[in-house]
Amino acid sequence: MDKTVEEVEKSKAHIIVEIIEYMPNAIVSKTVIKKSTGNITVMAFDSGAELAERTSPFDIFGQIIDGSAEITIKKKVHLLQLGAGIIIPAHSPHSIKANQRFKIILTIIKSGYED
Repeated sequence: MDKTVEEVEKSKAHIIVEIIEYMPNAIVSKTVIKKSTGNITVMAFDSGAELAERTSPFDIFGQIIDGSAEITIKKKVHLLQLGAGIIIPAHSPHSIKANQRFKIILTIIKSGYED
């Protein structure tokens, strides 16, 4: 089954923090761009929302664009404030928690793992 992902409109300027809104008791995501070599997603976490621990076969770069977040990588807690970014290494257990609501841009790079 082919799942269609609606991307953000190309060749148009965007205020990324405004392309997604908070929803009560939820995590909302919007795909900015999706390619076979990686993707960029914007997510809005309401206060108390959490992504349970998981791993990815690829590096993930996250940057906070509103609020602050708690990102745990290999059981080490990182508190990221507005503007801060972090690289979650491939194959590293990680989770994301909203002690307060926040928005984040997540970039996954899938190329470079062919070696």
